[in-house]
Amino acid sequence: MKKFTEIFKNASFTRLFIANVTSQMGSVIGLTAFMFYILDRFSEQPAYATVTELMFSLPTLAVFFLVGVVADRLDRQKIAYHCEMIAAAMSLCLLAAVSTGWMPLIFLTLFIRSAVQKFFFPAEQGILQGVLRKEDYTTAAGLNQFVNSVFMLFGNAIGIFVYWTLGVYGAILVDVVTLTISGLLIKSMKLKESVRQPNGKHSIKDLNIRFIWNDFMIGLKYILSNKLLVALIYGFIAFGIVNGGFSVMQVFILKYKLAPDNYEQVSIYLGIVFGVGVMIGSFLSSLLTQKVKLFKLIIIGAFYIAIMTILASYATNVVLFLTICFFLALGLPMINIAIGGWMPTIIEPKMMGRVQGWITPLMMLSQSITLGIISIGYPKWFSIEIIYWFVGICFLIVGGYYSFVLPRLAREKEAQEELAGKKEVQLNY
Repeated sequence: MKKFTEIFKNASFTRLFIANVTSQMGSVIGLTAFMFYILDRFSEQPAYATVTELMFSLPTLAVFFLVGVVADRLDRQKIAYHCEMIAAAMSLCLLAAVSTGWMPLIFLTLFIRSAVQKFFFPAEQGILQGVLRKEDYTTAAGLNQFVNSVFMLFGNAIGIFVYWTLGVYGAILVDVVTLTISGLLIKSMKLKESVRQPNGKHSIKDLNIRFIWNDFMIGLKYILSNKLLVALIYGFIAFGIVNGGFSVMQVFILKYKLAPDNYEQVSIYLGIVFGVGVMIGSFLSSLLTQKVKLFKLIIIGAFYIAIMTILASYATNVVLFLTICFFLALGLPMINIAIGGWMPTIIEPKMMGRVQGWITPLMMLSQSITLGIISIGYPKWFSIEIIYWFVGICFLIVGGYYSFVLPRLAREKEAQEELAGKKEVQLNY
């Protein structure tokens, strides 16, 4: 708790944190309400719900070569601010699209809005890395995971409540307001130029095709030169598959198997149960990071979640399913906090955008492929249980791979840091 109090004394972090919270709040409410709107309107066509999720992942593949370069070469604060404001404007356009009822226009608007927001995360991560000390990274990751658990706890409930009371239009307007607040908070931050532009001053005119491609490939070379980073990224590809499955399979198993008549109400309970599990898991994982090496938490978490995910597919009633989901949620923060705290120590600040520019599209590619397979194959070719088994097996593979490579690479990294520290002491002397 003392570390959480200390980190909030940093005014820049506080504003960035609140901006991130408000942005997530609107997105969770808007996406939840829109998902139920689609399920209600097209109850006999579950593929539409999957395509909606695709509109949030596919845009990464359209802009992946730009986001990292833009975050590293242009003003990160301005990028984050404009992303939020443009996304708010696109949400207003979504209101008009929904009023027409024409699905191609709705999906196109969602696609453009999502493409704009893909530029936010690399810029926000670069700013975060610049305003925190190295020893605060894990604390910040734990805090973000705790906030995510709150959204899991209340997000679905609030989203469904807004949908019931204000309709899909009201939920989208909430999204507009929260994105605007987030953008204004980011604009109000007072950041050093070294944080905003760690690679020196550049303008958008500098970003011609050749420059962008060269910078993009520099990011790839940087990743390939770091064995530990490469190993983590291999796991991220599998996490993309997991994200694709998780984004729809919990709603699907409720609507089409366990609670077809009242799946909306049960989804609220699921959000509460899952949120409480992640909240407790975040607290426990934050304590464990002080006693257990981060790579061990990642490995344990992967195996634990694999078992819980496969068990969830065998649930025969809502109570049993919610119970398993609670225990599943306890393990998620192990991976998220460990990776969130470890990655900034591995990546140089000036390269954060370009590395994220490779990580995010790889995850989204595997997520999009997964969602595409689900939209085509479910329920015609495979059942909801198969999706759960597939996600569980992916976690088993990741856990096995990480247990084989991460301990050795972590030891090598520690040895390199120790050697570098000795050399620095000698030079100072």
